Amino acid sequence: MEQSISILGSTGSIGRQTLDVLEGLPIRVAALAANRSAARMEEQCRRMHPRLAVLADEAAAADLRVRLADTDIRVAGGREGLLEAAQIDCDIVLSALMGAAGLEPALAAIALGRRIALANKETLVCAGALVIRAAAQSGAVIVPVDSEHSAIFQCLQGCRDRSQVRRLLLTASGGPFFGWQRAELEHVTARQALRHPNWSMGAKITIDSATMMNKGLELIEAMHLYQLPPEQISILVHRQSIVHSLVEFIDGAVLAQLGVPDMRIPIEYALTWPDRAPCPAPALDLLTCGPLSFEPPDLDNFPCLPLAMGCAGRGGAACAVMNAANEVAVEAFLQDQIGFYDIPALVQRAVDALGGGPADTLEQILAADGEARALTRAAL
Repeated sequence: MEQSISILGSTGSIGRQTLDVLEGLPIRVAALAANRSAARMEEQCRRMHPRLAVLADEAAAADLRVRLADTDIRVAGGREGLLEAAQIDCDIVLSALMGAAGLEPALAAIALGRRIALANKETLVCAGALVIRAAAQSGAVIVPVDSEHSAIFQCLQGCRDRSQVRRLLLTASGGPFFGWQRAELEHVTARQALRHPNWSMGAKITIDSATMMNKGLELIEAMHLYQLPPEQISILVHRQSIVHSLVEFIDGAVLAQLGVPDMRIPIEYALTWPDRAPCPAPALDLLTCGPLSFEPPDLDNFPCLPLAMGCAGRGGAACAVMNAANEVAVEAFLQDQIGFYDIPALVQRAVDALGGGPADTLEQILAADGEARALTRAAL
């Protein structure tokens, strides 16, 4: 039976790869939503023919209405448009809007009991307890899209009792600066940081990979997705990005999911679960992929990771504050306004000042997010 999907963040890296995957699946596109790229959204709309197209930027939405005037596709804009795309009648909502902007639409879709293919890290980082509680109340199923969390999700399919899990092992590529020392890292540029050795991703997540903040965010996500404390989640640097993550059980058995570093594999699994389908990504050839190595992360030269680990254990608003400050700092780094080590310094400053607040409601989380952004921008 044909299913339908709403894609939140369709013009970004995950959204574009999702459209490629959909070419081979019996899933109809009900809605496309993004931030402000009218030209790319027009191309996607003419390719996929959704009922609704949304751009958060109102001026861009007005431009899109003109571009699509010869079609029957309805165009909406702003926050209300994003919420409409999240709540449109469909079977699957892919949540891939960048940053904290994806939180409210994701919660709106969860409230309706939809399957959520979750690619937006910040939804769980900022409001993990709130999101998991809402999903339990509505019956929504959250299937992760991140390669690491997809790997864990797949390894746990046969595990009925989570008390049988000893620990989760998240793998990290180490980014472009693996093995570099502080003296070298102090002078790296955004252009250097964007040269990821294995993955093709958006700019923000690529910088997070370079600072290792990305792995800290994933640790927080894993705590909420799999209801485990941070002490049961370990991180391994695996340069080849072939083993996407592992689960160690109490009997000593370890299950791992392997594959080529291609996001279309976890994207497709999130859309077809519990089934599988042929994927446009190439299959892994174990005879040619080379040796597989594992090393501990460097917590001294990459302070964003221990900073995130500390926030994971602290709870409350700490994770939302950390995430917001990091988004602002990464954007400033991408614009060459600050240096590499200014990122963790700015994030630590915000967490120290604001991380002790509550995060029990969406309003509290959004308030902490806004305060952290303002504080960080003022410190630039």
